[in-house]
Amino acid sequence: MTDSQLIREIKEGNLECYAELIRRYEKKILAFVTHLLRQAHLEHIAEDICQETFYKAYKSIHSFRDVEATFSTWLYTIARNSVLSELRKSRNSDVYLEDTLQVPTASSERLPEQVLLRNEREQMVRLAINSLPEKQRSALILREYEQLDYNEIATILDLTVSSVKSLLFRARQSIKGQLEAYILDPHLDEAEGMNR
Repeated sequence: MTDSQLIREIKEGNLECYAELIRRYEKKILAFVTHLLRQAHLEHIAEDICQETFYKAYKSIHSFRDVEATFSTWLYTIARNSVLSELRKSRNSDVYLEDTLQVPTASSERLPEQVLLRNEREQMVRLAINSLPEKQRSALILREYEQLDYNEIATILDLTVSSVKSLLFRARQSIKGQLEAYILDPHLDEAEGMNR
């Protein structure tokens, strides 16, 4: 069943279909909320905000129109607004990318130096993303980590598609500028050559 079909069923009184929507989106919304809360050290409330997001969506499901946005886009918008509301309440407006992105475990063939360099590089990227302004950071997370298209991101951030593209361009340029010296380090190129 598609999201639209499930929503139609819910609107007609089949409330059990909402459990299927939760099942489909719970992990994605929780990951997104956690990304936004991590650096503010509020990740412990991510599950609460995730539940609040689904509760708000359920309470407003009758006003949802799938001709205006997809359910997932609408849900991400509710989640983002819930996070921003919580951050305002806690007087902490800095929203950062999660510091504990999953790092693949090193194979036994990799040298310890390579593992260390890879971990260091991932940390540098996270720090660069964390330094971005909130809208650039949110757009980048939604595009690169959540794999949403420009229209969905525009709807979630309440911007035009061209504004989203501009935010993403500036975010990528900023990260590139911050990491350029690190990336061009000849010692890293040498170490990277070891696994070729």
